[in-house]
Amino acid sequence: MDRRLQIGQRWVGEGEPAFCIAEVGINHNGDLQQAMKMIDAAKAMGADAVKFQTFKAEEFCGDPAQTYTYQSQGRSVTEPMLQMFKRHEFGVDQWRAIKRHCDSAGIVFLSTPQNIGDLQLLLELGIPAVKIGSDDFTNLPQIRRYREAGLPLLLSCGMSDMAEVHQALDAAGWFEGRPVVLLLCTSQYPTPAEDVNVAKLTTLRQGFPGLVTGFSDHSQGRDAAMLARALGACVFEKHFTLDHGLPGPDHWFSEEPRNLRAWLDGIRLADVLLGDPRVRPTPAEMEMRTLARRSVVALRDIAAGEALTEENIGLRRPGGGLSPDMLQQALGLVAAVPIRAGQKLRLGEMMANGERDAG
Repeated sequence: MDRRLQIGQRWVGEGEPAFCIAEVGINHNGDLQQAMKMIDAAKAMGADAVKFQTFKAEEFCGDPAQTYTYQSQGRSVTEPMLQMFKRHEFGVDQWRAIKRHCDSAGIVFLSTPQNIGDLQLLLELGIPAVKIGSDDFTNLPQIRRYREAGLPLLLSCGMSDMAEVHQALDAAGWFEGRPVVLLLCTSQYPTPAEDVNVAKLTTLRQGFPGLVTGFSDHSQGRDAAMLARALGACVFEKHFTLDHGLPGPDHWFSEEPRNLRAWLDGIRLADVLLGDPRVRPTPAEMEMRTLARRSVVALRDIAAGEALTEENIGLRRPGGGLSPDMLQQALGLVAAVPIRAGQKLRLGEMMANGERDAG
């Protein structure tokens, strides 16, 4: 089964370079110019795509009195959730400007649509894939509607169990062959090391053979992403900000551009470290094995007709001659010609005892 799919012009999946998404989320703070700067920063750091969140706060915040508490600028802030998200909304013209800026910068534009109306806007803008966050992973009616767009679905599975993963993949049409990427995710910000559990990737890949997997990384640093790459993750996502000191709910745990670059470099380095699965020497090892391995050699001068024994032949560096496993075969033969001390033995220089007389 081909474990690949296409996001825009990029093939994604097994055998392809990792597809890395710099997650803006709402760290633009509702400021279009800040959003543009973040697009430029993501491109400069080497991300393949930049992702936003497209929503109308009233369409998913049902209770105006519901509050949310978060860390910002070193203190705890509690405010109505509706008010907070309303402050981070963009209008249609602003989204068009963002898409144009991504195209101009040469980076893939992605955004998570909170509702079907948001998806319609993103489709008009020309997104190449649809991201569905962990908060809507069990919103199966919405997943079924999103799949009708005919684009790859990127599903984050934070807070879910195996049964819910099966249901979401079914709703996304994966079992029918539709393109889906399942991103392992832990919905804790930031995620402590003991709760990352990248080993789940192996369980998911074994449970759903052929599924393209990814890692929505909420941990700090790059170690978890490198491990996830080693376990087969092909798509990566990480929150970033221009400055931890900016006001807002997500800045404090997001990576600043310098650390985003380190994260991206770590994923690329993991590919280099994984390397070639074929078991064979590297070109440098070919030279080293001649230097470091041993050959069957004469330990002292050996006269023609003299028997080869442990006293006059043995194993010494360098390699390149008869291999060590031929020592036992050589013992008991006789020298067909004089052999100097330190010389590597060759097959034509040995013969069975009595062979010369018989000849």
